[in-house]
Amino acid sequence: MDTTSQLILAPLADRVDFDGWRTLARQFAAQEVPPERIVWQVGGEAADLFAVPLQAAATTPAGFSVPKPFISLAQSVICHRDPERFALLYTLLLRLKHQPRALEDATDPLIHRLEGMAKTVRRDIHKMRAFVRFRQVDGDADGRYIAWFEPEHHIVRANAGFFVRRFANMTWSILTPEMTIHWDGAVLQEGPGATVSDAPEGDPVEAQWKAYYASTFNPARLKIGAMLKEMPRKYWKNMPETALVSGLIAGAQARETKMIDTQIRKPDSPASQWDDLRASAAHCERCTLYKCASQTVFGEGPLDARIMLVGEQPGDQEDLTGRPFVGPAGKVLDEALAAAGLDRASLYVTNAVKHFKFNLRGKRRIHDKPNAGEIDVCRWWVDQERAIVSPQIIVALGATAARSVLGRTTTISKVRGQAIPLSTSGEAWVTVHPSYLLRIEDAVLAAEERQRFVEDLQTIRARLDQL
Repeated sequence: MDTTSQLILAPLADRVDFDGWRTLARQFAAQEVPPERIVWQVGGEAADLFAVPLQAAATTPAGFSVPKPFISLAQSVICHRDPERFALLYTLLLRLKHQPRALEDATDPLIHRLEGMAKTVRRDIHKMRAFVRFRQVDGDADGRYIAWFEPEHHIVRANAGFFVRRFANMTWSILTPEMTIHWDGAVLQEGPGATVSDAPEGDPVEAQWKAYYASTFNPARLKIGAMLKEMPRKYWKNMPETALVSGLIAGAQARETKMIDTQIRKPDSPASQWDDLRASAAHCERCTLYKCASQTVFGEGPLDARIMLVGEQPGDQEDLTGRPFVGPAGKVLDEALAAAGLDRASLYVTNAVKHFKFNLRGKRRIHDKPNAGEIDVCRWWVDQERAIVSPQIIVALGATAARSVLGRTTTISKVRGQAIPLSTSGEAWVTVHPSYLLRIEDAVLAAEERQRFVEDLQTIRARLDQL
């Protein structure tokens, strides 16, 4: 019998058994087994009757390495529903063994297909994070929450860590047709698939959430096409706020007319540019911070603001709400602005870094300072905001913001209270971040530093009158 054409069985534990696939794929590649001879068998699926297990090589084949981007690509593609994913990845692995730089050819049909699959998986992961809605179980003494979601791909296990970090202090379950995951505050467990009838239909909190959603719905920024692209209708049935969307859309035109009178928003207007920029930032993956943060926290404020405030990064509450400076530091900032005679509503407020960086301490998410690389990568977004708003004065709140605005590391004490001309236009001023004031334990010193912060803002307001 010709064993060179014999089919070889490659059993995998389940649909996303990356470790099992990697182990078998390396063995196959070491023995130069052609892709067409391998039958990838997932879990208890029926196997090819003529396939046999791989025979051990007479001698130990030499090992080989692959580029790190391939590992990341394979981990994403494994989660895709395409039944050919294992074979396609193995084909690329075998090619990389002989052509280590093959992955750099983005025009190659195989690589193009795999990159597209990985992108689809990443988007599905994002959708799950955005559209999962927990509902409290009636009568549950432990206050358990349950959510129902229908992913397009096998992403539940890959996404579990995000929900554990994000909802560490809750007891919850996420049900999907394929599998379920359950968190009791200490241990994450997996279970079999469920049906939508296993999830509760609503809870008392939803009425409050709907009221909040309706009050924050902005008709002036309504783009139905973009909204449906980001929030497809197939997810609506599991989201309480979507019951309001049709009515809000129906009345949006009249509300928009009332808000902006007869002004027409042109495609190249600052408002349209800002809308497009914010939409792009929502999917930013320029650094790794997006993996743990709940969402991108973009800037906000009038696009003709004369003053632009730049903070460090979102905190815990900013990460949850999607708005800058709404937590404790935001309260300090608002009080200082009011004392200085500045109206926050007239300022554009943003951060040097758009995602929340933190360390977990028990169930709490503790702020972690962005590093230089993260600041520099995210500076592109800040520069785009500056270009649209064109402020006369940019106020850098803290050292991180100063590095972003000035493009270099700066000691606050050396430049505080000085107007620093910018190469583009306008000038920069550097002061402390409001969170610094919250960390001062000595009450007398804290009061002095808060007053000094107010004085900085008063100086900036006076400077604005001179420009």
